[in-house]
Amino acid sequence: MAQLRAGVIGLGRIGSTFDDEIIRGGTFFLPYCHAPAYHESPLVELVAGADPNDQQRAWFADRWGLDQAHVYTDYQEMLRREELDLVSVCTSARPRAAIIEQVSRAGVRGIWAEKPIAMGLAEADAALRVCRQHGTAMAVNCHRRWNALFREIKRMIDAGDFGELLQITVHGTFGLSSNGSHMLDTMNFLAGSPVQWVFGEMESDAAAAKDEESQGNGYLAYANGVRGFMRSMRSGAAFTSFDIIGEQARAMTGDDGMTWRLIRRVKGDLERPSMRPLSNRFTGDLPVEFPFPLPRRLQASGLAIVEDLVSAVNGGPTPQCSGEDARDALEVAIAMRESHRRGGERVTLPLANRDLWLVSSDTYQDAVPARLRKKK
Repeated sequence: MAQLRAGVIGLGRIGSTFDDEIIRGGTFFLPYCHAPAYHESPLVELVAGADPNDQQRAWFADRWGLDQAHVYTDYQEMLRREELDLVSVCTSARPRAAIIEQVSRAGVRGIWAEKPIAMGLAEADAALRVCRQHGTAMAVNCHRRWNALFREIKRMIDAGDFGELLQITVHGTFGLSSNGSHMLDTMNFLAGSPVQWVFGEMESDAAAAKDEESQGNGYLAYANGVRGFMRSMRSGAAFTSFDIIGEQARAMTGDDGMTWRLIRRVKGDLERPSMRPLSNRFTGDLPVEFPFPLPRRLQASGLAIVEDLVSAVNGGPTPQCSGEDARDALEVAIAMRESHRRGGERVTLPLANRDLWLVSSDTYQDAVPARLRKKK
């Protein structure tokens, strides 16, 4: 099978060089971001990039061995000239939905987009509608859906190892639209069901009154009976922790999935010391800790996303995190804020008002690329 031709729009950290900043293993298995994943995938050839910033273009061409003729100031020129099969959209969230529409209309078969895919529900809906009309597959970089360890948890849930799934709890400190979209999407992924309604609390009344993203807490009710709680307000020593509770098993990580504890209910008969001789035996289910079943294949999420997207454009299933999945995470975040605005009312999904916005923090100061701001 011939390699697909791939290009990147937005040649900054997540589009090109974020992997170069990773100096030791941990949450990320490399390649993680877009250009490195295309570069290393046997399914794809990285052939072009576009960015209005001169320095970003120069770095990209040098890092990935591209001729300057294939690095463009105007992404629309790149779309016209390069006959691309796959395009990554790694810009600020501000223009992202509009660019997704134009990439789809240009006949590109697959889009790998950053999150959030939009800042408003109406523009997210419009971008998804255009992709459906033009038959464009889309994967969105909520990477835990492709992380081998989170996928092992999902496999166990689907296999019935947890019994009935009851609760998913997430703690961390992040804005609801930027990094919070990762957490909300992971909860949705594990729950395997749409959110029906939410309660939400933002960090302050003033923050809730604005359209800019803020930290917040939320209670999520899923259609299949699963309940979720996310704390993204200041969480102290809870560094991006997940707690997944079922009738028969529980899995916990306090370090964003690097290590897991797995506890199962086991029928047993336990002797225990007691001052009362007649009550020194406990019978029934016991909580027993088991080794976490490491998957046989620890594939980097970047390569897994490329593989998934290539499969989708060749007629396979929808990518693990689709545009619709990303839009759903954004909608939950907005609903949490709307709950606060309404005095803590329960807010039902889907939201009737599609003109609601949540301005991602990655747009702040986005006139200067994040990598250049980081170097100052």
